[in-house]
Amino acid sequence: MLNAANWTARLSELAARARVSGATLGIWSDGQEVLAPCGVLNSATQVPVTPDSLFQIGSITKIWTATMIMQLIEEGLLSLDTTVAEALPGIRIGPSDVGGQVTVQHLLTHTSGIDGDIFTDTGRGDDCVQRYVEDLAAAAVTFPVGAAYSYCNSGFVLLGRMIEVLDGRSWDESLRDRLIGPLALTRTVTLPEEAILHRAAVGHDAAGVPVKIWGLPRSVGPAGLITASAGDLLAFARLHLAGGTLPDGKRLLGEASVSAMQQPRAAIPDFALPGAAIGLGWRLGSWDGRAIVGHDGDTVGQSAYLRIDPEAQLAVCLLTNAAESESLFRALFDEVFGDLAGVTMPASPRPARSAGPPDQAAGFATAADGPDLDLERHVGRYERASRRSDVSVRDGRLRMILTVTGKLADLFNSQPEELILYPADSSGDRFVLRSHEDEPWIPLSFSHLPDRTPCLYLTGRVTPRVG
Repeated sequence: MLNAANWTARLSELAARARVSGATLGIWSDGQEVLAPCGVLNSATQVPVTPDSLFQIGSITKIWTATMIMQLIEEGLLSLDTTVAEALPGIRIGPSDVGGQVTVQHLLTHTSGIDGDIFTDTGRGDDCVQRYVEDLAAAAVTFPVGAAYSYCNSGFVLLGRMIEVLDGRSWDESLRDRLIGPLALTRTVTLPEEAILHRAAVGHDAAGVPVKIWGLPRSVGPAGLITASAGDLLAFARLHLAGGTLPDGKRLLGEASVSAMQQPRAAIPDFALPGAAIGLGWRLGSWDGRAIVGHDGDTVGQSAYLRIDPEAQLAVCLLTNAAESESLFRALFDEVFGDLAGVTMPASPRPARSAGPPDQAAGFATAADGPDLDLERHVGRYERASRRSDVSVRDGRLRMILTVTGKLADLFNSQPEELILYPADSSGDRFVLRSHEDEPWIPLSFSHLPDRTPCLYLTGRVTPRVG
């Protein structure tokens, strides 16, 4: 039996330690569901989180969009090999127009090469996705189609537009008709005027202060605009656990399609997650040798996590109204999956060595006595849409000034941040970084694109060196 009181208490304890204002933990295991809330929806109003509270699930939305794409494939209206040019005639992708090369599979697996963090606000009308896609004629294509994995929000907006064209209605309407309605979800919405009818969370910045902007532009809806309760998200996860069928036996997606979504299609080049891969939307990993599928989501001051263990028939989600909640996620999911499935997630990376006096700028020990590495070869500016990284060497350490740019900078009101890159091994190409000493380490690696352009890989994105 799942002990709801135990998990509620544990969530509250770990959330307080991680300084997360409010959260809901959802667990589905062995036919039982637990919804454990803690904290407040808004630190300014002190309205408490309840089991039915709504949070923004961010990029977990991509799995909903991918599910609808698989439905359309089953209906014979698309295939994994359908190109953007075939599905969306007249749409150009990038200055050289790669629309004739980019397929549905490239978009589902983040291997299209299209610059992914484009957050153009094209208004609130039902034509906003169409207008966003039309603007992709000016998008950069950072590497040859199919050559690498790089997380791509814009690719999922393209998929959302395909759904709109084939269904003859907005993405939001298709979502309601294809998934929300059949799943009998009453607390899953896409628009702020719908969310306000429920107990909806407000995002908080790293200091725990409520953010000034509630949500992302509607134009990126298919990539990240669903707001839902933990119970509704678990109901969606159970659809995939059950091979595409509802509790009453009705089928929404073929079992073969559910399985295909969870099969590896391309490697995710994250050295902290050996063997990680991308399926058709789902991220795939291995926890103590067990296959785990899932996805995370981040919006303005909110973050969400979903993991499924198909073998154990276990689904777990964590919805938070905090910009920084990775430490809570790791501690909590280690305990939940350890207790209910006997597995824990891979350990987060760490510096290869950590010795010497505390680094006053970073607030934790340095790795100055690490291996003698050629750091100068990584120096330069690395840039893509919404992010710029200026890498330099100072005092024998590799440093990076990370700057959020463009529309994303307006959304998050962020300032440039200087970070120290600590060697993760003796290769000279793998490093770890973090903003604060109580955060998990984040992996960063340097490599080259197929044309030998130097690049760095951070938070799932490939960023080429410019100039």
